[in-house]
Amino acid sequence: MGAEPVTPKSLGYYFPAEFAKHEATWLSWPHKKASWPGKIDTIYPNYSLFVKYLSQSELVRINVTDEAMKTAAIAHLQKAGVDLSRAQFFFHPTNDAWCRDHGPAFLVNPSAVQKKIIVDWGYNAWGNKYPPYDLDDVIPTLIGTAFSLPVFYPGIVMEGGSVEFNGAGSLLTSTACLLNENRNPHLSQKKIEQYLFDYYGVEQVLWVDEGITGDDTDGHIDDTVRFVNADTVVTVIEENKADENYALLQTNLQQLKQMRLLNGKQLNIVELPMPDAVVYEDQRLPASYANFYISNAHVIVPTYRCDKDQRAIDILSGCFPDREVVGIDSTDIIWGLGSFHCLSQQEPLV
Repeated sequence: MGAEPVTPKSLGYYFPAEFAKHEATWLSWPHKKASWPGKIDTIYPNYSLFVKYLSQSELVRINVTDEAMKTAAIAHLQKAGVDLSRAQFFFHPTNDAWCRDHGPAFLVNPSAVQKKIIVDWGYNAWGNKYPPYDLDDVIPTLIGTAFSLPVFYPGIVMEGGSVEFNGAGSLLTSTACLLNENRNPHLSQKKIEQYLFDYYGVEQVLWVDEGITGDDTDGHIDDTVRFVNADTVVTVIEENKADENYALLQTNLQQLKQMRLLNGKQLNIVELPMPDAVVYEDQRLPASYANFYISNAHVIVPTYRCDKDQRAIDILSGCFPDREVVGIDSTDIIWGLGSFHCLSQQEPLV
């Protein structure tokens, strides 16, 4: 028998919850016009407002292609009143802006000499939907090089938006995404779970079935179910029985009710409404309040010019008593088929 492979888990590393303390948030500056056809200029004011909130409690590290993009980004950030001493730019060219999915997975082991490592999963733009993606695929390794951090390569496709963590050994994901044949068709559910154990340092994988309609990622969990503390999730619910998301989200809710955490406890489940359908040029967009981002001081929630916006903010305020919950209009941003969580990746403080 050969020696067991060295994996992050075997070395004591794990992926912290998003609500744990951050050193920084990573972003890839949006520049791909095809992601926001005819609209990309409309997203910068609210994107820059997002950066402004982030920068109030942590560093913001931004991947840009070159000096010209950096200059343009700075102009937008200055207009929004961002403290530029809190923003750091890295010349790491990207294909697109979805840093949650192509950015590094940072794992930590506070008792190790090397307290932080990076996992560089394979990235294929959600099942080869939007080539080219070769620049995005190498972003984690470039960041590892920039900070002299060890980089691990599992050798399979995985996106940050498809996995959700409680920081206490549990990972939530969806069969709709992870078992889709456009990702890792050669792997069984059990084999995929083993990769999640080994390269995210978790003890338990919890599966829901469904994603929301209009989600081109095939059902990312960050549009449906999110941990707000170690034993509580928020899950989106569609209140209109005639809506195509109604049955899908009820299925997820029933599955969440059956789940048990490692300590045997049931999940505390908080229900979050879905916004009214956001449709652009006859296309249903994956608008969801669950695509919020947790920074050190804020929870930044996408809003959609909808009468449920305030209700969603109020519900999330009850879940995060130690943070200010703020809404930012995401109506134009969601035309790119993602929002604040999809655009960002946290770097934990250790």
